[in-house]
Amino acid sequence: GEKMKLFSIITNWLNTNSDVAYSIIRIFLGTALFVRGAILASDPATLTQLAGSNQYYWWYSYIIVIHIICGLFMAIGFVGRIAALLQIPILFGAVFFLHLQHGLATVEQSLELSALVLVLLITFFLFGSGTFSVDNYIAKRQSIK
Repeated sequence: GEKMKLFSIITNWLNTNSDVAYSIIRIFLGTALFVRGAILASDPATLTQLAGSNQYYWWYSYIIVIHIICGLFMAIGFVGRIAALLQIPILFGAVFFLHLQHGLATVEQSLELSALVLVLLITFFLFGSGTFSVDNYIAKRQSIK
Protein backbone atom coordinates (compact mmCIF):
# COMPACT_ATOMS: atom_id res chain seq x y z
CA GLY A 1 0.00 0.00 0.00
CA GLU A 2 0.91 3.60 0.66
CA LYS A 3 3.53 2.79 3.33
CA MET A 4 5.41 0.44 0.98
CA LYS A 5 5.26 3.04 -1.79
CA LEU A 6 6.67 5.70 0.55
CA PHE A 7 9.35 3.27 1.76
CA SER A 8 10.24 2.54 -1.87
CA ILE A 9 10.48 6.25 -2.74
CA ILE A 10 12.72 6.95 0.28
CA THR A 11 14.91 3.89 -0.41
CA ASN A 12 15.30 4.85 -4.07
CA TRP A 13 16.27 8.41 -3.10
CA LEU A 14 18.84 7.13 -0.58
CA ASN A 15 20.25 4.65 -3.11
CA THR A 16 20.76 7.35 -5.73
CA ASN A 17 22.13 10.00 -3.34
CA SER A 18 25.07 8.32 -1.60
CA ASP A 19 27.00 11.55 -2.18
CA VAL A 20 24.89 12.98 0.66
CA ALA A 21 26.19 10.26 2.99
CA TYR A 22 29.79 10.95 1.92
CA SER A 23 29.33 14.65 2.69
CA ILE A 24 27.68 13.94 6.07
CA ILE A 25 30.68 11.79 7.05
CA ARG A 26 33.09 14.54 5.94
CA ILE A 27 31.16 17.22 7.84
CA PHE A 28 31.04 15.09 10.99
CA LEU A 29 34.73 14.16 10.77
CA GLY A 30 35.84 17.76 10.18
CA THR A 31 33.69 19.00 13.04
CA ALA A 32 34.98 16.27 15.38
CA LEU A 33 38.61 17.11 14.53
CA PHE A 34 37.90 20.83 15.00
CA VAL A 35 36.38 20.09 18.43
CA ARG A 36 39.35 17.81 19.30
CA GLY A 37 41.72 20.70 18.47
CA ALA A 38 39.67 23.14 20.56
CA ILE A 39 39.62 20.73 23.53
CA LEU A 40 43.39 20.25 23.32
CA ALA A 41 43.90 24.02 23.03
CA SER A 42 41.82 24.59 26.16
CA ASP A 43 43.80 21.96 28.11
CA PRO A 44 47.47 21.75 27.00
CA ALA A 45 48.25 19.67 30.11
CA THR A 46 46.30 16.77 28.57
CA LEU A 47 48.46 16.92 25.47
CA THR A 48 51.66 17.06 27.53
CA GLN A 49 50.42 14.06 29.50
CA LEU A 50 49.66 12.14 26.29
CA ALA A 51 53.12 12.68 24.82
CA GLY A 52 55.02 12.56 28.10
CA SER A 53 56.98 15.81 28.21
CA ASN A 54 57.22 19.47 27.26
CA GLN A 55 60.02 18.94 24.72
CA TYR A 56 57.41 18.24 22.02
CA TYR A 57 55.54 21.50 22.60
CA TRP A 58 55.94 22.64 18.97
CA TRP A 59 54.32 19.33 17.92
CA TYR A 60 51.34 19.99 20.24
CA SER A 61 50.94 23.44 18.76
CA TYR A 62 50.96 21.91 15.26
CA ILE A 63 48.33 19.34 16.29
CA ILE A 64 46.06 21.99 17.82
CA VAL A 65 46.35 24.48 14.95
CA ILE A 66 45.98 21.81 12.24
CA HIS A 67 42.96 20.15 13.89
CA ILE A 68 41.21 23.49 14.37
CA ILE A 69 41.91 24.97 10.92
CA CYS A 70 41.84 21.77 8.84
CA GLY A 71 38.90 20.36 10.81
CA LEU A 72 36.90 23.47 9.98
CA PHE A 73 38.03 23.37 6.33
CA MET A 74 37.04 19.69 6.07
CA ALA A 75 33.66 20.38 7.65
CA ILE A 76 32.84 22.95 4.94
CA GLY A 77 34.69 21.04 2.23
CA PHE A 78 37.21 23.78 1.44
CA VAL A 79 40.60 22.60 0.15
CA GLY A 80 39.47 19.26 1.53
CA ARG A 81 42.32 17.15 0.15
CA ILE A 82 44.96 19.43 1.70
CA ALA A 83 43.00 19.67 4.97
CA ALA A 84 42.89 15.86 5.14
CA LEU A 85 46.54 15.46 4.09
CA LEU A 86 47.84 17.80 6.81
CA GLN A 87 46.06 15.73 9.48
CA ILE A 88 47.25 12.31 8.25
CA PRO A 89 50.67 12.56 9.98
CA ILE A 90 48.95 13.39 13.29
CA LEU A 91 46.67 10.36 13.10
CA PHE A 92 49.49 8.18 11.77
CA GLY A 93 51.48 9.16 14.87
CA ALA A 94 48.49 8.56 17.13
CA VAL A 95 47.89 5.08 15.69
CA PHE A 96 51.47 3.82 15.32
CA PHE A 97 53.35 5.62 18.09
CA LEU A 98 50.79 6.37 20.78
CA HIS A 99 47.93 3.85 20.76
CA LEU A 100 49.49 0.77 19.14
CA GLN A 101 51.75 0.20 22.15
CA HIS A 102 48.62 -0.08 24.32
CA GLY A 103 46.95 -2.47 21.87
CA LEU A 104 43.28 -3.24 21.31
CA ALA A 105 42.67 -4.65 24.79
CA THR A 106 42.10 -1.30 26.51
CA VAL A 107 38.91 0.12 27.96
CA GLU A 108 39.20 3.26 25.81
CA GLN A 109 38.79 2.57 22.11
CA SER A 110 41.68 4.88 21.24
CA LEU A 111 43.41 2.61 18.73
CA GLU A 112 40.27 1.71 16.79
CA LEU A 113 39.02 5.29 16.75
CA SER A 114 42.37 6.73 15.67
CA ALA A 115 42.71 4.06 12.97
CA LEU A 116 39.18 4.82 11.72
CA VAL A 117 39.91 8.56 11.57
CA LEU A 118 43.20 7.84 9.76
CA VAL A 119 41.39 5.71 7.14
CA LEU A 120 38.73 8.39 6.68
CA LEU A 121 41.36 11.12 6.26
CA ILE A 122 43.16 9.03 3.63
CA THR A 123 39.81 8.49 1.87
CA PHE A 124 39.04 12.24 1.79
CA PHE A 125 42.61 12.99 0.67
CA LEU A 126 42.21 10.56 -2.25
CA PHE A 127 38.60 11.26 -3.24
CA GLY A 128 38.18 14.92 -2.26
CA SER A 129 35.39 16.76 -0.48
CA GLY A 130 32.46 15.42 -2.47
CA THR A 131 29.33 17.00 -3.89
CA PHE A 132 28.17 19.17 -0.99
CA SER A 133 31.31 21.21 -0.47
CA VAL A 134 32.87 24.58 -1.14
CA ASP A 135 35.43 22.76 -3.34
CA ASN A 136 32.67 21.39 -5.57
CA TYR A 137 30.93 24.80 -5.72
CA ILE A 138 34.20 26.46 -6.81
CA ALA A 139 34.89 23.72 -9.39
CA LYS A 140 31.39 24.15 -10.87
CA ARG A 141 31.78 27.96 -11.01
CA GLN A 142 35.14 27.60 -12.81
CA SER A 143 33.77 25.12 -15.35
CA ILE A 144 30.98 27.56 -16.31
CA LYS A 145 33.45 30.31 -17.27
